[in-house]
Amino acid sequence: MNILLEDVDALNAVLRVQISPEDYQANVKSALEKYRKTAKVPGFRPGMVPFGFIQKQFGKSVLAEEINKLTNDSLYKYITENKLDILGNPIPKEDSTSVGNFDKPENFEFSFEIGFAPTFDLAIAGKKFEFPKVKIDDTLINKQIEDLQRRYGKLTSVETAGDKDMILGKFEELNEDGSVKEGGISHSTTISLEFLDKKEASDLLKGKKVNDTFELNPSLVSKNDADKAAMLGLKEDQLASIGDKFQFTISDIKQMELAELNDELFGKLFMDGEVTTVEQLKTRIADDLNRMFSEDSDRILTRDVYNFLLEETKMEFPTEFLKRWIKISSDKPVTEEDIENEFDAYLKSLKWQLIQSKIFTENNLKLTNDEVIEHTKGLLIANYAQYGIPAPDDAELTESAVRLLKNKEQANGIYDRLAEQKLTTYFKSTVSLDTKEVSYDDFVAIASK
Repeated sequence: MNILLEDVDALNAVLRVQISPEDYQANVKSALEKYRKTAKVPGFRPGMVPFGFIQKQFGKSVLAEEINKLTNDSLYKYITENKLDILGNPIPKEDSTSVGNFDKPENFEFSFEIGFAPTFDLAIAGKKFEFPKVKIDDTLINKQIEDLQRRYGKLTSVETAGDKDMILGKFEELNEDGSVKEGGISHSTTISLEFLDKKEASDLLKGKKVNDTFELNPSLVSKNDADKAAMLGLKEDQLASIGDKFQFTISDIKQMELAELNDELFGKLFMDGEVTTVEQLKTRIADDLNRMFSEDSDRILTRDVYNFLLEETKMEFPTEFLKRWIKISSDKPVTEEDIENEFDAYLKSLKWQLIQSKIFTENNLKLTNDEVIEHTKGLLIANYAQYGIPAPDDAELTESAVRLLKNKEQANGIYDRLAEQKLTTYFKSTVSLDTKEVSYDDFVAIASK
């Protein structure tokens, strides 16, 4: 067995696998002997079929199978032993002619193309990145408290619509002269003043009373065509055939009566005795917000470093090799057009994989099975807590975690989250953080970039 490496350029090479009879003859003969012992051929007792007959019947296919195995095994052994950092897998060289004849087997030679992974440097040590943190002030805390009161409050009917009330009523389609259109659209709906985007709509509805009837363009109180269609009881594609001339009659106005900040509400929100006063509630909310926004700050940093590394890290790829490899290795048929359309996104994903792998390797970052299990158990405990169910004992929890990780999609998601956590920790210890306290609205704007 002999393998020759021929460099084409810095990113491409050819591996020539040379196989001689002594490399395969013994294995081929051994395989044919097994066939002879088990083959059922009319006229011969089991195990007594002449070797020559077996060789004639199965020799060529057995040889091909053995040559293929030898070739693959030797390729990957050579790549491993010589520490060749390649992308994808070796693929048969385009426009090459293999040496050898399966009808008269002697020497064989096969040529394979390989594409080398690019070499690159990561320059983020000491690089300054903004690290926004939300300013947890009384305004934000009080808003959270009001949201809790609304969530556990109750709706009561009122006579006059206020800023955050819900108006129940009916849209009726009108003729041009303002009369109700016979056989026209008539549909009951709900309009929430709190979530109206247009000030004009809020100003029109605020102060209206039960049984008021007035002209109202449904487009004014809907977010988009889908929302407008739902308000009128239509399908979205029916909107083109109707106008905007409608009247609206209010049948009821609902106002949220906020839940009182008392022991009853505290008992619904927390474990017994955990929070008993408004001041303790404010402290607990502030702690929860700090923890939540701290995780969001980490995600923003990781996103920004990710974008920086993708933009600033220079890599050259064996593009033609990769396009051929994608086409050959794909589970389903792909066209040249498909590859061209998706190739940039593929290269971006590949680039990040190489960057992440380099960070993990150079900094000895690893995901151990124990920490994956423990992380998964933590997710399960949090899920139980969300529904107010006590977590099972550790043995059952571990069994559930192992079972969950057998789901490939679930496992990949968990591994990705753990990998991101390790990357975030690495980034925070490597780059320079320009910590800035910002308002909640500014933080949301930064996060949504």
